[in-house]
Amino acid sequence: MGQDVIELDTSLGYLLKEAATALRVEMEDVLRPLGMTVTHYSCLELLAQRPGLSNSELARGAFVTRQSMNVLLQSLEREGQVVRATEAPVGKALPTTLTPLGRERLALASAAVRGVEDRMLAALSNSDRDTALRVLRSMVTSLRG
Repeated sequence: MGQDVIELDTSLGYLLKEAATALRVEMEDVLRPLGMTVTHYSCLELLAQRPGLSNSELARGAFVTRQSMNVLLQSLEREGQVVRATEAPVGKALPTTLTPLGRERLALASAAVRGVEDRMLAALSNSDRDTALRVLRSMVTSLRG
């Protein structure tokens, strides 16, 4: 049974979770003064890069439930940061797009998040950053099959 024990000091999975948690905490800290959460920021960023995503697609991209994303989208719509089609062009999915206000809010949030990422990567060379991206993408691909 001793061989089945995962040593936390050398577990890549544990270290990845620790890094993800530390990143999220830092992102929440810089987004909070902007009145945002990581999920709020992720939603705006996804819509900027992929306009017209549906609630389900946004939920998958932000790693939350469809119900949570729907609540967020309703709030963002009331605040004037996004607009959703009143009718689905195909099927049932209502595409969502950013408004000028949403783009303005995203620009502030992106700058704050970029600062966190810059701090996280400060000790890495460009080559190390490229290697880290390649290795992490490979891990995701391997796990998703």
